[in-house]
Amino acid sequence: MLKNSQKYVKKIDASSVYDVVIRSPITLAENLSLSFRNKIFLKREDLQPTHSFKIRGAYNKIKNLVRKDAVSHVVTASAGNHAQGVAYSAKALKIKATIFMPKTTPSIKVEEVKKMKSKVTLIGDNFDEALDAALKYCKKNKLPFIHPFDDSEVISGQGTIGKEILEDFEENLHAIFVAVGGGGLISGLGAYVKNKNPNVKIIAVEAEDAAGLNKSLKVGKRIKLEKVGLFADGAAAKQIGRNNYKVITEWLDDSITVSTDEICAAVKDTFIDTRTVPEPTGALALAGLKKYVNKKKLKNKNLIATYCGSNLNFESLAHIVERSKMGEEKELIFSVEIPETKGSFRKLCRAVGQKNITEFSYRTDGTKSGKILLGVELTGNVQAKKTFINVMKQKKFNLIDLTNDEISKVHLRYMTGGRAGKFPDKIIEEVFKVDFPERPGALMDFLNLLQDKWNISLFHYKNQGSIYGGALVGFFLKKSEREELKKDLLNTEYPFIRVTENKGYQAFLK
Repeated sequence: MLKNSQKYVKKIDASSVYDVVIRSPITLAENLSLSFRNKIFLKREDLQPTHSFKIRGAYNKIKNLVRKDAVSHVVTASAGNHAQGVAYSAKALKIKATIFMPKTTPSIKVEEVKKMKSKVTLIGDNFDEALDAALKYCKKNKLPFIHPFDDSEVISGQGTIGKEILEDFEENLHAIFVAVGGGGLISGLGAYVKNKNPNVKIIAVEAEDAAGLNKSLKVGKRIKLEKVGLFADGAAAKQIGRNNYKVITEWLDDSITVSTDEICAAVKDTFIDTRTVPEPTGALALAGLKKYVNKKKLKNKNLIATYCGSNLNFESLAHIVERSKMGEEKELIFSVEIPETKGSFRKLCRAVGQKNITEFSYRTDGTKSGKILLGVELTGNVQAKKTFINVMKQKKFNLIDLTNDEISKVHLRYMTGGRAGKFPDKIIEEVFKVDFPERPGALMDFLNLLQDKWNISLFHYKNQGSIYGGALVGFFLKKSEREELKKDLLNTEYPFIRVTENKGYQAFLK
């Protein structure tokens, strides 16, 4: 018996979201269906007025507050789609809205909220800081807070998507794949579907670096992540909601995680089939569907993925395009060592053969052997990669596979300058990946906190259109100073990890 889920069925049936939202279509992804030998469909929430499903839950919650309590002013915290949902709903209901957003929020999203006549307060570098400010504001002014996912009315609003799927999809449905952040969408959608048709599987999909639900399920209780990746920022919650977790654990069939590259490949797939560009979170469910089909070897099934939003930050496009080939497993990156002798380049190219070389980066450093960053396009499966590596090794080339190495993909392939040369006596180099909030002055704040105490030997940063950007930072220091440096980095309060042993750094920059 689905005790926690049952109560949502009536609430979803009674929801008044259709004052503002459309009954979004379910469209066949023809190219994907042919490629994966299943009928793959997309539930098109990108077509909502705010280009995201979030408007459903926000409107349902606010409409109930206005009807029952005559509320005239609401508050929320959000870096994107929920903010737009609240702003749109408040405008439609002719009430005030104050929305707290991190300073790192892309300007396009801030301007969209302002256009809907909501008051925007930019505060903090992340969602948690904006949330804290919003809750204090609510308490001081005795105003209701509109939670983005952990609220029964919000869950019920999102659940109307599940109702629409069951009413509009006439064929035998095998599974629905749902993007998960805090759990608002999957708990509402799944509660309705599982109570009405328990044979339909519900599969949760999360980004690998923001998999709070997946990790909670493994340990059997709700856990809070210390840090989440922000590429799929619409699903970057540190903890699944309390109400959401209770509901989800009653009926969830499976949980799967996907990489940044797999999400980027799904963005491309969506574009090819719909000629629209989803935000990373919007393509999350499809990325999971593809991975699940391959893992379970499904054939001739009807599968639906939630296309839950298309509020893409334009600056992210280049990064997505570049990483999509890796997500499709069509581009591989290697470190290749060749002797510093005449003809070595030509010998290497002859060994690669007729395959498309996507990247070839080399700089002599005066040693007896040269290191080349080699990108190769391979069409095929895992066996094609193994065959290529074996052939190259038979031809006496030493390859290191960097395809899944994040430091190499994000930093190494863009860097100039090469190796550091001979270090000063008794000096070593320590390298860290440091996350900077994408706001003016963030780098200066970091340097000010270090107070010129350390000699920076390496620095690389590239804007990828995310709320946070990863910088690669190297320091010259004595071995005895390692712990002191780590303490100073901790004091900056910017997230960091040590990557001195990274194979890409070791091959090309050490």
